[in-house]
Amino acid sequence: MSITAAPPKAESTADRIPLSYNQEFLRAFDKGETDGAFGHRHTLVCGWRVTGAIDLAALQLALNDVVVRHEVLRTAVRGDEQGGHQVVEPPSPVALEVRELGEGDGAPRDVRAEEFLNELDARPFEVRELPHLRAAVGRFDATDAVLVLATHHTSTDAWSLQVIMRDLAAAYAARVAGGHAGQEAAAQYQEFARWQQETAASPRLDRARGYWRERLEQARITGITSDRPRDENLASAYGVHRFVFDAQLSSAVLRSARDTRCTPFMVMAAAYSVLLRERTGTSDVVFPTFSSGRYEERFMDAVGPFFNFVPVRIDTTGCATLGEVLDRAREACVGAYQHEIPFARIAEDSPALLAPFADGSLAVVAFEVLQTAFPMTGTDAGGLGFAEIRHRTRSQRVSSAIPDGGLWAMDVLPNGQLAGSLKFDHHRFDESTAADLVARFRELLSTLADAPHTPLD
Repeated sequence: MSITAAPPKAESTADRIPLSYNQEFLRAFDKGETDGAFGHRHTLVCGWRVTGAIDLAALQLALNDVVVRHEVLRTAVRGDEQGGHQVVEPPSPVALEVRELGEGDGAPRDVRAEEFLNELDARPFEVRELPHLRAAVGRFDATDAVLVLATHHTSTDAWSLQVIMRDLAAAYAARVAGGHAGQEAAAQYQEFARWQQETAASPRLDRARGYWRERLEQARITGITSDRPRDENLASAYGVHRFVFDAQLSSAVLRSARDTRCTPFMVMAAAYSVLLRERTGTSDVVFPTFSSGRYEERFMDAVGPFFNFVPVRIDTTGCATLGEVLDRAREACVGAYQHEIPFARIAEDSPALLAPFADGSLAVVAFEVLQTAFPMTGTDAGGLGFAEIRHRTRSQRVSSAIPDGGLWAMDVLPNGQLAGSLKFDHHRFDESTAADLVARFRELLSTLADAPHTPLD
Protein backbone atom coordinates (compact mmCIF):
# COMPACT_ATOMS: atom_id res chain seq x y z
CA MET A 1 0.00 0.00 0.00
CA SER A 2 1.16 3.52 -0.58
CA ILE A 3 -0.13 6.59 1.14
CA THR A 4 -0.20 9.35 -1.42
CA ALA A 5 -2.38 12.25 -2.44
CA ALA A 6 -5.67 11.26 -4.06
CA PRO A 7 -5.68 11.28 -7.88
CA PRO A 8 -7.39 14.26 -9.58
CA LYS A 9 -10.41 12.12 -10.51
CA ALA A 10 -11.72 10.88 -7.20
CA GLU A 11 -13.88 7.80 -6.88
CA SER A 12 -17.60 8.20 -6.29
CA THR A 13 -18.87 7.80 -2.75
CA ALA A 14 -20.38 4.44 -3.63
CA ASP A 15 -17.09 3.15 -5.07
CA ARG A 16 -14.91 4.52 -2.31
CA ILE A 17 -13.31 1.72 -0.29
CA PRO A 18 -12.94 2.78 3.35
CA LEU A 19 -9.89 2.09 5.45
CA SER A 20 -10.09 -0.53 8.16
CA TYR A 21 -9.53 0.53 11.75
CA ASN A 22 -6.10 -1.07 11.60
CA GLN A 23 -5.15 0.91 8.50
CA GLU A 24 -6.19 4.05 10.33
CA PHE A 25 -4.02 2.94 13.25
CA LEU A 26 -1.05 2.45 10.91
CA ARG A 27 -1.56 5.96 9.52
CA ALA A 28 -0.90 7.30 13.01
CA PHE A 29 2.66 5.95 12.61
CA ASP A 30 3.20 7.30 9.09
CA LYS A 31 6.68 8.86 8.92
CA GLY A 32 7.10 8.93 5.15
CA GLU A 33 8.43 6.36 2.73
CA THR A 34 11.71 5.55 4.49
CA ASP A 35 10.53 5.13 8.09
CA GLY A 36 7.48 4.28 10.14
CA ALA A 37 4.44 2.22 9.16
CA PHE A 38 4.68 3.10 5.46
CA GLY A 39 8.47 2.97 5.38
CA HIS A 40 10.49 0.80 3.05
CA ARG A 41 11.57 -1.61 5.80
CA HIS A 42 8.17 -2.23 7.37
CA THR A 43 8.01 -5.64 5.77
CA LEU A 44 7.20 -9.27 6.54
CA VAL A 45 9.55 -11.95 5.24
CA CYS A 46 9.28 -15.74 5.65
CA GLY A 47 11.22 -18.65 4.22
CA TRP A 48 10.67 -22.32 3.47
CA ARG A 49 13.08 -25.12 2.63
CA VAL A 50 11.87 -26.75 -0.57
CA THR A 51 12.66 -30.30 -1.64
CA GLY A 52 12.13 -31.37 -5.23
CA ALA A 53 12.87 -29.82 -8.61
CA ILE A 54 11.19 -26.39 -8.87
CA ASP A 55 9.50 -25.53 -12.17
CA LEU A 56 10.34 -21.83 -12.21
CA ALA A 57 7.88 -21.00 -15.00
CA ALA A 58 5.05 -22.64 -13.05
CA LEU A 59 6.18 -20.85 -9.87
CA GLN A 60 6.05 -17.48 -11.63
CA LEU A 61 2.53 -18.15 -12.90
CA ALA A 62 1.45 -19.34 -9.45
CA LEU A 63 2.81 -16.18 -7.80
CA ASN A 64 0.86 -14.10 -10.29
CA ASP A 65 -2.25 -16.19 -9.54
CA VAL A 66 -1.93 -15.31 -5.84
CA VAL A 67 -1.88 -11.59 -6.66
CA VAL A 68 -5.02 -12.00 -8.75
CA ARG A 69 -6.67 -13.95 -5.93
CA HIS A 70 -5.86 -11.48 -3.12
CA GLU A 71 -6.47 -7.92 -4.29
CA VAL A 72 -5.00 -6.33 -1.14
CA LEU A 73 -1.55 -7.22 -2.55
CA ARG A 74 -2.24 -4.68 -5.30
CA THR A 75 -4.03 -2.08 -3.22
CA ALA A 76 -2.86 1.45 -2.47
CA VAL A 77 -3.89 3.66 0.44
CA ARG A 78 -4.72 7.20 -0.62
CA GLY A 79 -4.84 10.16 1.72
CA ASP A 80 -7.33 12.98 1.14
CA GLU A 81 -9.43 15.57 2.95
CA GLN A 82 -11.74 12.83 4.22
CA GLY A 83 -8.89 10.92 5.82
CA GLY A 84 -8.09 8.13 3.43
CA HIS A 85 -9.36 5.22 1.37
CA GLN A 86 -8.18 2.17 -0.56
CA VAL A 87 -7.68 1.88 -4.31
CA VAL A 88 -7.35 -1.55 -5.94
CA GLU A 89 -4.97 -1.62 -8.90
CA PRO A 90 -4.92 -4.15 -11.78
CA PRO A 91 -2.76 -7.28 -11.35
CA SER A 92 0.90 -7.14 -12.35
CA PRO A 93 3.68 -9.77 -12.29
CA VAL A 94 5.46 -10.68 -9.07
CA ALA A 95 9.22 -10.12 -9.02
CA LEU A 96 10.95 -13.52 -8.77
CA GLU A 97 14.68 -13.68 -8.08
CA VAL A 98 16.64 -16.89 -8.56
CA ARG A 99 20.08 -17.40 -7.07
CA GLU A 100 22.44 -20.37 -7.14
CA LEU A 101 23.72 -20.93 -3.61
CA GLY A 102 25.87 -23.98 -4.46
CA GLU A 103 28.17 -25.19 -1.71
CA GLY A 104 29.25 -21.71 -0.69
CA ASP A 105 31.90 -21.54 2.03
CA GLY A 106 31.23 -25.06 3.26
CA ALA A 107 28.89 -23.99 6.08
CA PRO A 108 25.90 -26.31 6.69
CA ARG A 109 22.98 -25.71 4.36
CA ASP A 110 20.64 -24.90 7.25
CA VAL A 111 22.95 -22.08 8.28
CA ARG A 112 23.23 -20.70 4.76
CA ALA A 113 19.47 -21.00 4.27
CA GLU A 114 18.94 -18.80 7.33
CA GLU A 115 21.58 -16.33 6.13
CA PHE A 116 19.82 -16.12 2.75
CA LEU A 117 16.53 -15.47 4.51
CA ASN A 118 18.10 -12.81 6.74
CA GLU A 119 19.65 -11.08 3.75
CA LEU A 120 16.27 -10.75 2.07
CA ASP A 121 14.62 -9.73 5.34
CA ALA A 122 16.96 -6.72 5.46
CA ARG A 123 16.16 -5.61 1.91
CA PRO A 124 14.01 -2.46 1.47
CA PHE A 125 10.59 -2.76 -0.15
CA GLU A 126 9.18 0.55 -1.37
CA VAL A 127 5.57 1.01 -0.30
CA ARG A 128 4.68 2.37 -3.75
CA GLU A 129 5.88 -0.81 -5.42
CA LEU A 130 2.95 -3.01 -6.42
CA PRO A 131 2.19 -5.82 -6.10
CA HIS A 132 3.18 -6.08 -2.46
CA LEU A 133 4.64 -9.52 -2.93
CA ARG A 134 8.16 -10.57 -3.91
CA ALA A 135 9.72 -14.01 -4.12
CA ALA A 136 13.26 -15.36 -4.20
CA VAL A 137 14.56 -18.88 -4.76
CA GLY A 138 18.02 -19.83 -3.54
CA ARG A 139 19.09 -23.22 -4.94
CA PHE A 140 21.68 -25.48 -3.31
CA ASP A 141 21.18 -28.09 -6.01
CA ALA A 142 18.46 -29.32 -8.35
CA THR A 143 16.25 -30.67 -5.54
CA ASP A 144 17.16 -28.57 -2.47
CA ALA A 145 16.29 -24.88 -2.29
CA VAL A 146 15.01 -22.02 -0.16
CA LEU A 147 11.88 -20.10 -1.09
CA VAL A 148 11.51 -16.64 0.48
CA LEU A 149 8.35 -14.53 0.28
CA ALA A 150 8.41 -10.84 1.17
CA THR A 151 5.46 -8.50 1.56
CA HIS A 152 4.93 -4.97 2.79
CA HIS A 153 3.41 -5.10 6.28
CA THR A 154 0.71 -2.56 5.39
CA SER A 155 -0.79 -5.23 3.11
CA THR A 156 -0.32 -8.35 5.22
CA ASP A 157 0.27 -9.88 8.61
CA ALA A 158 1.89 -13.10 9.80
CA TRP A 159 -1.34 -15.08 9.40
CA SER A 160 -1.70 -13.73 5.85
CA LEU A 161 1.73 -14.98 4.87
CA GLN A 162 0.62 -18.47 5.84
CA VAL A 163 -2.47 -18.06 3.65
CA ILE A 164 -0.34 -16.79 0.76
CA MET A 165 2.01 -19.75 1.01
CA ARG A 166 -0.84 -22.25 1.17
CA ASP A 167 -2.52 -20.68 -1.87
CA LEU A 168 0.80 -20.48 -3.70
CA ALA A 169 1.38 -24.21 -3.18
CA ALA A 170 -2.10 -24.99 -4.53
CA ALA A 171 -1.63 -22.70 -7.52
CA TYR A 172 1.81 -24.16 -8.24
CA ALA A 173 0.47 -27.73 -8.22
CA ALA A 174 -2.27 -26.70 -10.63
CA ARG A 175 0.14 -24.89 -12.95
CA VAL A 176 2.51 -27.86 -13.04
CA ALA A 177 -0.47 -29.99 -14.05
CA GLY A 178 -1.29 -27.52 -16.83
CA GLY A 179 -4.33 -25.85 -15.26
CA HIS A 180 -5.45 -23.35 -12.65
CA ALA A 181 -6.08 -23.90 -8.94
CA GLY A 182 -9.73 -24.75 -8.44
CA GLN A 183 -10.14 -22.66 -5.28
CA GLU A 184 -13.28 -20.97 -4.08
CA ALA A 185 -13.27 -17.19 -4.27
CA ALA A 186 -11.41 -15.62 -1.35
CA ALA A 187 -12.87 -12.95 0.89
CA GLN A 188 -11.23 -9.62 0.14
CA TYR A 189 -9.81 -7.14 2.63
CA GLN A 190 -12.10 -4.39 1.39
CA GLU A 191 -15.04 -6.57 2.49
CA PHE A 192 -13.55 -6.60 5.97
CA ALA A 193 -13.11 -2.81 5.99
CA ARG A 194 -16.71 -2.30 4.89
CA TRP A 195 -17.94 -4.82 7.46
CA GLN A 196 -16.13 -2.90 10.21
CA GLN A 197 -17.86 0.31 9.14
CA GLU A 198 -21.26 -1.38 8.98
CA THR A 199 -20.90 -2.90 12.46
CA ALA A 200 -19.31 0.15 14.09
CA ALA A 201 -22.28 0.49 16.43
CA SER A 202 -23.70 -2.58 18.14
CA PRO A 203 -24.69 -3.70 21.64
CA ARG A 204 -21.78 -6.15 21.74
CA LEU A 205 -19.30 -3.41 20.84
CA ASP A 206 -20.77 -1.09 23.46
CA ARG A 207 -20.43 -3.79 26.13
CA ALA A 208 -16.84 -4.49 25.13
CA ARG A 209 -15.97 -0.79 25.17
CA GLY A 210 -17.41 -0.58 28.67
CA TYR A 211 -15.17 -3.44 29.76
CA TRP A 212 -12.08 -1.75 28.36
CA ARG A 213 -12.94 1.64 29.86
CA GLU A 214 -13.12 0.03 33.28
CA ARG A 215 -10.16 -2.29 32.73
CA LEU A 216 -7.84 0.46 31.50
CA GLU A 217 -8.93 3.27 33.81
CA GLN A 218 -5.88 5.49 34.51
CA ALA A 219 -3.67 2.98 32.67
CA ARG A 220 -0.72 3.67 30.43
CA ILE A 221 1.24 1.21 28.36
CA THR A 222 4.46 0.41 30.21
CA GLY A 223 7.47 1.79 28.38
CA ILE A 224 11.08 0.69 28.87
CA THR A 225 13.66 3.43 29.30
CA SER A 226 15.92 3.25 26.27
CA ASP A 227 19.71 3.46 26.33
CA ARG A 228 19.48 6.68 24.32
CA PRO A 229 16.54 9.05 23.81
CA ARG A 230 14.80 9.24 20.45
CA ASP A 231 16.49 11.56 17.95
CA GLU A 232 13.83 12.87 15.59
CA ASN A 233 16.52 13.63 13.01
CA LEU A 234 17.48 9.96 12.68
CA ALA A 235 15.49 7.36 10.79
CA SER A 236 15.11 4.13 12.73
CA ALA A 237 17.76 1.41 12.30
CA TYR A 238 16.20 -1.86 13.39
CA GLY A 239 18.05 -5.06 14.09
CA VAL A 240 16.93 -8.30 15.68
CA HIS A 241 18.34 -10.47 18.45
CA ARG A 242 17.34 -14.15 18.02
CA PHE A 243 17.47 -17.08 20.41
CA VAL A 244 16.17 -20.62 20.98
CA PHE A 245 15.59 -21.95 24.50
CA ASP A 246 16.83 -25.41 25.39
CA ALA A 247 14.53 -28.42 25.37
CA GLN A 248 14.43 -28.70 29.19
CA LEU A 249 13.17 -25.14 29.71
CA SER A 250 10.78 -25.38 26.78
CA SER A 251 9.26 -28.60 28.11
CA ALA A 252 8.91 -27.09 31.58
CA VAL A 253 7.02 -24.08 30.21
CA LEU A 254 4.62 -26.21 28.16
CA ARG A 255 4.08 -28.52 31.13
CA SER A 256 3.38 -25.54 33.39
CA ALA A 257 0.82 -24.27 30.89
CA ARG A 258 -0.98 -27.63 30.89
CA ASP A 259 -0.87 -28.01 34.67
CA THR A 260 -2.26 -24.52 35.32
CA ARG A 261 -4.85 -24.62 32.52
CA CYS A 262 -3.08 -21.78 30.76
CA THR A 263 -1.83 -21.25 27.26
CA PRO A 264 1.93 -20.97 26.67
CA PHE A 265 1.33 -17.29 25.95
CA MET A 266 -0.16 -16.76 29.42
CA VAL A 267 2.86 -18.34 31.09
CA MET A 268 5.28 -16.28 29.04
CA ALA A 269 3.17 -13.14 29.52
CA ALA A 270 3.42 -13.60 33.29
CA ALA A 271 7.22 -13.83 33.08
CA TYR A 272 7.32 -10.82 30.75
CA SER A 273 5.18 -8.74 33.11
CA VAL A 274 7.59 -9.50 35.96
CA LEU A 275 10.48 -8.49 33.69
CA LEU A 276 8.75 -5.18 32.97
CA ARG A 277 8.06 -4.72 36.68
CA GLU A 278 11.75 -5.19 37.49
CA ARG A 279 12.88 -3.01 34.63
CA THR A 280 10.52 -0.08 35.24
CA GLY A 281 9.67 -0.24 38.94
CA THR A 282 5.93 -0.29 38.28
CA SER A 283 3.77 -3.09 39.61
CA ASP A 284 0.82 -2.22 37.34
CA VAL A 285 2.06 -3.46 33.96
CA VAL A 286 0.38 -2.89 30.59
CA PHE A 287 1.90 -4.24 27.41
CA PRO A 288 0.54 -4.63 23.87
CA THR A 289 0.18 -7.95 22.12
CA PHE A 290 -1.42 -8.91 18.83
CA SER A 291 -4.38 -11.05 17.83
CA SER A 292 -5.30 -12.32 14.38
CA GLY A 293 -8.03 -9.65 14.35
CA ARG A 294 -10.25 -11.60 11.97
CA TYR A 295 -13.39 -11.88 14.11
CA GLU A 296 -15.51 -13.85 11.60
CA GLU A 297 -14.85 -17.24 10.01
CA ARG A 298 -15.19 -15.90 6.46
CA PHE A 299 -12.02 -13.83 6.95
CA MET A 300 -9.85 -16.74 8.11
CA ASP A 301 -8.64 -17.41 4.53
CA ALA A 302 -8.26 -13.76 3.56
CA VAL A 303 -5.08 -11.71 3.17
CA GLY A 304 -4.60 -8.26 4.65
CA PRO A 305 -3.34 -6.30 7.67
CA PHE A 306 -5.93 -7.85 10.01
CA PHE A 307 -3.64 -7.99 13.07
CA ASN A 308 -5.10 -6.18 16.05
CA PHE A 309 -3.22 -4.35 18.81
CA VAL A 310 -4.51 -5.71 22.15
CA PRO A 311 -3.50 -4.20 25.53
CA VAL A 312 -2.88 -6.66 28.36
CA ARG A 313 -2.99 -5.17 31.87
CA ILE A 314 -1.46 -7.35 34.59
CA ASP A 315 -1.49 -5.57 37.93
CA THR A 316 1.02 -7.43 40.08
CA THR A 317 0.36 -5.25 43.13
CA GLY A 318 -0.02 -7.46 46.19
CA CYS A 319 1.25 -10.60 44.46
CA ALA A 320 3.46 -12.60 46.80
CA THR A 321 4.68 -15.27 44.37
CA LEU A 322 5.34 -15.77 40.67
CA GLY A 323 2.43 -18.20 40.60
CA GLU A 324 0.07 -15.44 41.73
CA VAL A 325 1.29 -13.31 38.84
CA LEU A 326 0.40 -16.19 36.51
CA ASP A 327 -3.12 -16.26 37.97
CA ARG A 328 -3.51 -12.58 37.16
CA ALA A 329 -2.00 -13.05 33.71
CA ARG A 330 -4.57 -15.75 32.95
CA GLU A 331 -7.41 -13.50 34.11
CA ALA A 332 -6.10 -10.57 32.05
CA CYS A 333 -5.65 -12.63 28.90
CA VAL A 334 -9.06 -14.30 29.10
CA GLY A 335 -10.71 -10.92 29.60
CA ALA A 336 -8.84 -9.44 26.66
CA TYR A 337 -9.77 -12.36 24.38
CA GLN A 338 -13.44 -12.27 25.38
CA HIS A 339 -13.78 -8.53 24.84
CA GLU A 340 -11.52 -7.99 21.86
CA ILE A 341 -12.47 -5.07 19.62
CA PRO A 342 -10.42 -2.94 17.22
CA PHE A 343 -7.75 -1.10 19.17
CA ALA A 344 -8.80 2.20 17.61
CA ARG A 345 -12.04 2.01 19.60
CA ILE A 346 -10.14 1.27 22.82
CA ALA A 347 -7.78 4.20 22.22
CA GLU A 348 -10.73 6.55 21.67
CA ASP A 349 -11.92 5.82 25.20
CA SER A 350 -8.49 5.64 26.87
CA PRO A 351 -6.31 8.26 25.13
CA ALA A 352 -3.71 8.34 27.93
CA LEU A 353 -2.89 4.71 27.15
CA LEU A 354 -0.62 5.72 24.28
CA ALA A 355 1.24 8.49 26.13
CA PRO A 356 4.55 6.54 26.29
CA PHE A 357 4.78 6.61 22.50
CA ALA A 358 5.23 10.38 22.74
CA ASP A 359 7.95 10.13 25.39
CA GLY A 360 11.31 10.12 23.62
CA SER A 361 13.01 8.38 26.54
CA LEU A 362 10.66 5.39 26.52
CA ALA A 363 10.16 2.51 24.12
CA VAL A 364 7.03 0.37 24.02
CA VAL A 365 7.97 -3.29 23.46
CA ALA A 366 5.05 -5.42 22.28
CA PHE A 367 5.06 -9.11 23.25
CA GLU A 368 3.46 -11.91 21.23
CA VAL A 369 3.48 -15.63 20.58
CA LEU A 370 3.27 -16.28 16.85
CA GLN A 371 0.26 -18.10 15.44
CA THR A 372 0.96 -20.61 12.69
CA ALA A 373 -2.45 -20.88 11.05
CA PHE A 374 -1.59 -23.06 8.06
CA PRO A 375 1.71 -24.90 8.68
CA MET A 376 3.25 -26.15 5.43
CA THR A 377 5.68 -28.68 6.91
CA GLY A 378 5.63 -31.90 4.91
CA THR A 379 3.12 -30.59 2.38
CA ASP A 380 3.46 -32.02 -1.12
CA ALA A 381 2.47 -29.69 -3.94
CA GLY A 382 3.33 -30.38 -7.54
CA GLY A 383 6.16 -32.70 -6.50
CA LEU A 384 7.57 -30.24 -3.94
CA GLY A 385 7.85 -30.57 -0.17
CA PHE A 386 7.84 -27.48 2.05
CA ALA A 387 9.16 -26.89 5.57
CA GLU A 388 9.00 -23.39 7.06
CA ILE A 389 12.25 -22.04 8.48
CA ARG A 390 11.25 -21.31 12.06
CA HIS A 391 14.30 -22.49 14.03
CA ARG A 392 16.31 -19.29 13.67
CA THR A 393 19.32 -18.41 15.80
CA ARG A 394 21.22 -15.91 13.68
CA SER A 395 20.76 -12.30 14.77
CA GLN A 396 20.80 -9.43 12.31
CA ARG A 397 22.37 -5.99 12.48
CA VAL A 398 19.90 -4.80 9.81
CA SER A 399 16.40 -6.25 9.64
CA SER A 400 12.86 -5.43 8.69
CA ALA A 401 11.44 -2.68 10.88
CA ILE A 402 8.38 -1.84 12.95
CA PRO A 403 6.71 1.59 13.19
CA ASP A 404 8.04 2.39 16.68
CA GLY A 405 9.39 0.83 19.88
CA GLY A 406 10.31 -2.84 19.97
CA LEU A 407 8.79 -6.22 19.21
CA TRP A 408 9.33 -9.40 21.20
CA ALA A 409 8.02 -12.47 19.36
CA MET A 410 8.01 -16.04 20.65
CA ASP A 411 7.27 -19.21 18.71
CA VAL A 412 6.53 -22.77 19.83
CA LEU A 413 8.42 -24.86 17.28
CA PRO A 414 7.09 -28.20 15.99
CA ASN A 415 9.66 -30.01 18.17
CA GLY A 416 8.35 -28.22 21.27
CA GLN A 417 11.26 -25.82 21.71
CA LEU A 418 10.65 -22.12 22.30
CA ALA A 419 12.27 -19.77 19.81
CA GLY A 420 12.18 -16.02 19.92
CA SER A 421 13.32 -12.70 18.56
CA LEU A 422 13.60 -9.21 19.99
CA LYS A 423 13.49 -6.43 17.40
CA PHE A 424 14.96 -3.09 18.49
CA ASP A 425 16.22 0.23 17.11
CA HIS A 426 20.03 0.48 17.24
CA HIS A 427 19.77 4.24 17.65
CA ARG A 428 17.97 3.69 20.95
CA PHE A 429 19.25 0.38 22.31
CA ASP A 430 22.54 -1.51 22.42
CA GLU A 431 22.32 -5.14 21.38
CA SER A 432 23.78 -6.05 24.77
CA THR A 433 20.64 -4.58 26.35
CA ALA A 434 18.47 -6.83 24.19
CA ALA A 435 20.60 -9.85 25.14
CA ASP A 436 20.36 -8.95 28.85
CA LEU A 437 16.56 -8.64 28.63
CA VAL A 438 16.31 -12.07 27.01
CA ALA A 439 18.67 -13.61 29.59
CA ARG A 440 16.61 -12.24 32.50
CA PHE A 441 13.37 -13.31 30.84
CA ARG A 442 14.77 -16.83 30.54
CA GLU A 443 15.61 -16.89 34.24
CA LEU A 444 12.14 -15.67 35.24
CA LEU A 445 10.42 -18.10 32.88
CA SER A 446 12.45 -21.01 34.21
CA THR A 447 11.68 -20.12 37.83
CA LEU A 448 7.97 -19.61 37.12
CA ALA A 449 7.72 -22.98 35.35
CA ASP A 450 9.71 -24.98 37.91
CA ALA A 451 9.03 -23.15 41.18
CA PRO A 452 5.88 -21.00 40.94
CA HIS A 453 5.83 -20.51 44.72
CA THR A 454 9.05 -18.47 44.51
CA PRO A 455 8.54 -15.06 46.19
CA LEU A 456 8.01 -12.28 43.69
CA ASP A 457 10.50 -9.90 45.28
